[in-house]
Amino acid sequence: MKNTWKNRAHVVMAYPAFLILLLMAYIPMTGLILAFKTYDFTAGSFYTMPWADPIFKNFRVLSASKQLFYTMTRNTLIYYVLFTVIGTFLNIVLAIAIDQFVFKRVAKTMQTIMIIPIFVSYAAVTFIVYAFISPDTGIINQLMGTHIEYYKSSGVDYWPTILTIVKMWNSVGYGSVLYMSVLAGIDTGLYEAAQIDGAGKWKQIWHITLPSLIPMITVMLLLSVGGIMKSDTGLFYQVTRDIGGLYPKTQVIDSYILGQIRSKPNWGFTSAATFFQSIVGLLMMLGANGLVRKIAPENALF
Repeated sequence: MKNTWKNRAHVVMAYPAFLILLLMAYIPMTGLILAFKTYDFTAGSFYTMPWADPIFKNFRVLSASKQLFYTMTRNTLIYYVLFTVIGTFLNIVLAIAIDQFVFKRVAKTMQTIMIIPIFVSYAAVTFIVYAFISPDTGIINQLMGTHIEYYKSSGVDYWPTILTIVKMWNSVGYGSVLYMSVLAGIDTGLYEAAQIDGAGKWKQIWHITLPSLIPMITVMLLLSVGGIMKSDTGLFYQVTRDIGGLYPKTQVIDSYILGQIRSKPNWGFTSAATFFQSIVGLLMMLGANGLVRKIAPENALF
């Protein structure tokens, strides 16, 4: 505090970010109290709404059907693992490939093109996917000479692959940018010294590039663990067109919540589900950070 006045310029510059964080993140968190209340819009404010009876009633709604809760949780975790493992691998491979590309101008153009998919809404992606897997006119069925009904229960087993491909197409280009920023900061003298010692490109990547990326990989994984129970609602709700026959392999907690809100709004239940996701994410992040702190303290978040 004694250096606050000395660094007042920095403090003033930080105020807008602090206010945005306070207004858009911390104050809305008080709304989690709604998870323990019975929603009644006539009460005027969720602070004055009556408490649920029993207090954990809204949480019981989330797990009312054990089979449904198990299916949603299983799908959420499976897709998290798939997207994280495959996405991280492709992000790193793509970043290294562009960094090692001989023609730097072409590499910069490729980098710009790869970022574009992240700005394409899933509403548009839905039609792109349909153009590929439509049972009658889909490109895949036309090329393979098949007639697979991807949007019916008979084609449900194809959807983990379809969703993974769509997610990777949408996010890998943008995700590789962070790793490219790390690669740009590696001392070129290390590569020159390795060349003098006779190390080829693969050995340079293995012994210099990859170790330099480990801190960033660790941070990204720790941050992603916090959202382990959350999913990309647009991907699972829009791309699948919310077709009931696909639920066994496509329904995650977020898409289920959105479906419940659209059919019979229950804001207490929604808050309870969000609270559940946040608590699980917090515990997972703390556990993962503690594990990293024991193995490699310099890579831990705190």
